[in-house]
Amino acid sequence: MKIKNTFKVWLPFAVVITAFSMLAYATVQQVYRQGANDPQIQMAVDAAYMLEQGKPIDEVIPNDVIDMERSLAPFYVVYNLTEQPVAGTGYLNDSLQTLPPGVLEYTSEEGQDRITWQPQPNVRIAAVIVPYKDGYVLAGRNLSEVEDRESQTSLFVDVTWILALVATFIVIAVGEYVLSKN
Repeated sequence: MKIKNTFKVWLPFAVVITAFSMLAYATVQQVYRQGANDPQIQMAVDAAYMLEQGKPIDEVIPNDVIDMERSLAPFYVVYNLTEQPVAGTGYLNDSLQTLPPGVLEYTSEEGQDRITWQPQPNVRIAAVIVPYKDGYVLAGRNLSEVEDRESQTSLFVDVTWILALVATFIVIAVGEYVLSKN
């Protein structure tokens, strides 16, 4: 019978501990993910502005080749109005990649889009897309480092959550035992 009372007292603590653990993880995860867009926002906006002003693509987009799967470096892909890649530095399997249907249409309507793009199963990209008069500029970078940090945060939160649940249960059980002896 005592365990039932202990559980009844502990349950609200467990709910609060769980809620705060979820909040802590979600907050840190969102800070990591939103921060992953920071360089790309500036890159895409500036490149689209320069292209809008009439600068040639080869003067705006570097002549680099960045492997989207392996490199953590930010990259560009420029798309024309028919949504085909026409220039860029971000390559996957030796080619510039097309975006999923509807992404560029949404970008046209909203003026900018920030997405997590998965061009193949083992590659996730934080991408920012900005339209300009002749097409779209995508600036992106691989999310592998950010996702490693998210995993570390998840592990830390999970262990802390379990320890907090166990510790509160033990404290309440010991308290119930001591009070029942008096």
